[in-house]
Amino acid sequence: MPDFVFPGPEARLPDASDADRRDRGRERFVALADTAADDGLAQFIRAAVDGPTGRLLDAVFGNSPYLTSCVLREPDFLRRLLTQGPEAALAGLLAETRAAVAAETDIARAMKSLRVAKRRMALAVALADIAGAWDLTRVTAALSDFAEAALRMSCGFLLRRAHAAGDLVLPHPDEPEKGCGYFVLGMGKLGARELNYSSDIDLIVVFDPDGVDYRGSKFIGEFFVRITKDLVRMMDERTMDGYVFRTDLRLRPDPGSTKIAIALPAAETYYESFGQNWERAAMIKARCVAGDDAAGQGFLSHLRPFVWRKSLDFHAIQDIQSIKRQIHAAKGGARVAVAGHNIKLGRGGIREIEFFAQTQQLIWGGREPQNRNPRTVEALRALVATGHVRDTVAEELIAAYGYLRTLEHRLQMIEDAQTQTLPADAGKLRELAVFMGHADLPAFETALKEVLHTVEGHYADLFEEEASLSDEGNLVFTGNEDDPATIQTLGEMGYTNPSGVAGTVRGWHHGRYRAVRSTRSKEMLTELVPTLLRALGRTADPDKAFFRFDEFLSRLPAGVQLFSLFYTHPQMLDLVAEIMGDAPRLSEILARNPGLMDAVLTPGFFDALPGRAELVQELDLRLADARDFEHVLDISRRFANDHKFQVGLQTLRRTADAREAGRALAAVADVVLDRLIPHVTADLARTSGLFPGAGLAVIAMGKAGGEEMTATSDLDLICVYDAPSDVDMSDGRKPLSRTEYFGRLTQRFVNAITAMTSEGRLWEVDLRLRPSGNKGPLATSLESFVKYNRDDAWTWEHLALVRARVCCGDPLLAEKVRAAIREVLCRPRDGDRLLVDVADMRARMAKELTKDGDAWDVKHMRGGMVDVEFVSQYLQLRHAPTHPHILSPNTETALRNLAAAGLLPAADAEALDRAHFLWLTVQGVLRHCIDGRFSEDTAPPGLKDKLVKAAGCDSFEHLQQAMAARAAAASDVFRRVVDEPAAAARARLAEVQADAGGVEGDRS
Repeated sequence: MPDFVFPGPEARLPDASDADRRDRGRERFVALADTAADDGLAQFIRAAVDGPTGRLLDAVFGNSPYLTSCVLREPDFLRRLLTQGPEAALAGLLAETRAAVAAETDIARAMKSLRVAKRRMALAVALADIAGAWDLTRVTAALSDFAEAALRMSCGFLLRRAHAAGDLVLPHPDEPEKGCGYFVLGMGKLGARELNYSSDIDLIVVFDPDGVDYRGSKFIGEFFVRITKDLVRMMDERTMDGYVFRTDLRLRPDPGSTKIAIALPAAETYYESFGQNWERAAMIKARCVAGDDAAGQGFLSHLRPFVWRKSLDFHAIQDIQSIKRQIHAAKGGARVAVAGHNIKLGRGGIREIEFFAQTQQLIWGGREPQNRNPRTVEALRALVATGHVRDTVAEELIAAYGYLRTLEHRLQMIEDAQTQTLPADAGKLRELAVFMGHADLPAFETALKEVLHTVEGHYADLFEEEASLSDEGNLVFTGNEDDPATIQTLGEMGYTNPSGVAGTVRGWHHGRYRAVRSTRSKEMLTELVPTLLRALGRTADPDKAFFRFDEFLSRLPAGVQLFSLFYTHPQMLDLVAEIMGDAPRLSEILARNPGLMDAVLTPGFFDALPGRAELVQELDLRLADARDFEHVLDISRRFANDHKFQVGLQTLRRTADAREAGRALAAVADVVLDRLIPHVTADLARTSGLFPGAGLAVIAMGKAGGEEMTATSDLDLICVYDAPSDVDMSDGRKPLSRTEYFGRLTQRFVNAITAMTSEGRLWEVDLRLRPSGNKGPLATSLESFVKYNRDDAWTWEHLALVRARVCCGDPLLAEKVRAAIREVLCRPRDGDRLLVDVADMRARMAKELTKDGDAWDVKHMRGGMVDVEFVSQYLQLRHAPTHPHILSPNTETALRNLAAAGLLPAADAEALDRAHFLWLTVQGVLRHCIDGRFSEDTAPPGLKDKLVKAAGCDSFEHLQQAMAARAAAASDVFRRVVDEPAAAARARLAEVQADAGGVEGDRS
């Protein structure tokens, strides 16, 4: 009969929350006796289901599927555990694992040994915890000590392997970690020896390049990054044997831009120059857990002045309270609850107890070393001993901490899940209540709520009424003079005029602008300033970016709303910094309309740009709230500005390419114009009534017609109407004739688009492409439109008509207009005359508009956008009579159609398309980012980088070369397709004219 020493008969064990699960677990466990490796193990299994050990197993089987699986996989280790006790069993396990890994040369076998040991350790600790044999301190210490041991075993294995390969020369090969110059800091709960049952381990990995004898072929930093990746793999990778610990390296300095192994000088410099209060708090718990202990301890000693300041730092408590509020905002822990409550981050949770201790440690620890204990319970007791916390408060918090950490462990033991969120399901919550030893769910809820309210109350006494100000060390903007350390820090951030920056920030604090005059707005801005300065400092020209932000701030009517947005969405500051630094035009738009920032928070803002159907639905919902016609105009402008800004940012961020942006902008225009027509018509009807049976259709020309719009595109429009011949006047109290009515309707429509309201204007509108241009009426009847284009239009007008697209209006009339356009474009025409007209037209444009040497005039330069479009439009006009399917107002589609029809060699179509896409890309970025011409000499480096990346190039020089090559290729196609054939056509026409004895008028 086995001699069981654990658990004792006095153990208070929880009941099984699920009797069926308990019985199945018992059956499966007893069945193991039939296949046991020896009679002794079989005897143990059969005996273990009785007495105290049986009650312990019932508690496992009835509450934890994960622990049940461990028991069933590890009956032999369970025998050691129950006959030796958890202390002895765990000590033996560690000794065996150390020996096995130390003797191993194969990483897979070493990983297996660690994973088996982790499973056995998890079983030992859980059973000691459930049986009440260990208190919380012993449980968390055992978990932490095993994590440290596993890290040391893994680190030693990797160092020995590197030594054997000749990459490293270790000073003590038999003790590989000693003096190796590479060390691992355990942060958070690992550092404080407070790991929870299914905890991640937070690590910072550092190497001393001057303390390592490195002989490898790679750079030393690359070598230690590889070692660290292997270390993480040994701990983190899931195999058939499970994993050891999930590993998180994000507490290292600036994790977004630094390698996972950091050189010691760089780490020291970071904390000395840029370390924040939350990092000071994190370093309270830091401890060397693997590698070179002496180097690790030296590093921590070096950081001691950073962590423990001698002066009382009350700003630290305010800064950490800011972090706490952000956690509440992110996690939704705004009330004390049970079902679904996060017992770590929610109100009254573990994090509040930890912050209660840590903030006061930061304040008092600089002058009182006894307040530097990393463990939460000991820290609270030290604060009592030094007179900063009342004894009753500390004891209540310690009791609450013990209860919540135990609950955390029970919750995680169920499925080995890294969670602190209680089940929302009442059945699962009841099972957890039983596992905690409560009689039923109401008893559990009562006990937990009492704990949470106790913590919340003490936490609120310390924090809730405190003003939240941010202290960033060497970023001080008080008084009237520059602080030397602040000037140095700003210089290190990249500002070339740090004194100007510091003076401007002081002006903000002094309430220079309306947005920062209230106490609340100043407090919030103070919290944001360090983050803002760092974000702007990362742009290509920090000074320009900063002063653009200052201009933006100066125009804000109030600051609290925007600062709250920045506070709860810190990524918005990076976005604003990018706009201010690299997109002056967008920054000016944002300065004029700060409310555009709200649009960025709309779900899906950076997803695929919305199509017409989505835009229609959104605008209709907005217009449903319109009070009057002026309100319609404002709503339409806000809608258009939001989406133009969205396209601009997506262009800036390269989540939308030039063609996607062009289509999106055209769709916005289509939808807004379509929804304005009924409101404009209704507004006119108030006086002049309606024109029965009539309709209006709007034709978009040029960039809008081809759906290739940019941020600054005008709308080239033609308004066409049709009305019954038997109706002469509108039916209002001030009736208008047909011509007057649609002329006035078109004028009001254009005014609705172009009028400047408090929300700005929509677009500039150009009606000069209508029949007879400025000499003709604003609106054209369908009959006149057809007759003019059939009988009177010039060649250039037919070329422009290739780009025509009916974008909105009466559906029946729209179909008639489309048919009329198609009929005109498909009419046979004199090929030679067409060629000569096109060539002459392009030559005149080149003479008047093309500036030699301006490689950035991508529209008019030879081989530029005009050349590509002329080739496309000419070929469509020439061949549409026999190939009507080639017609498209969109240049990309037209070129593809021409190539597919064999009317343009595929190589030429590709050369034109590639050039056209590059010109659209360059033009799109420039139009979104700047006003006016682009100058290589004065452009912000960040804008140049945007152009380079948008074009898919490696450098600015590469972009220039690509532009020259694409222009040359497109120009060559134009020469072969238009210029050279036109010369021959001109000669043939001259012969015909000479024979005819007359000269035909130039119709181009």
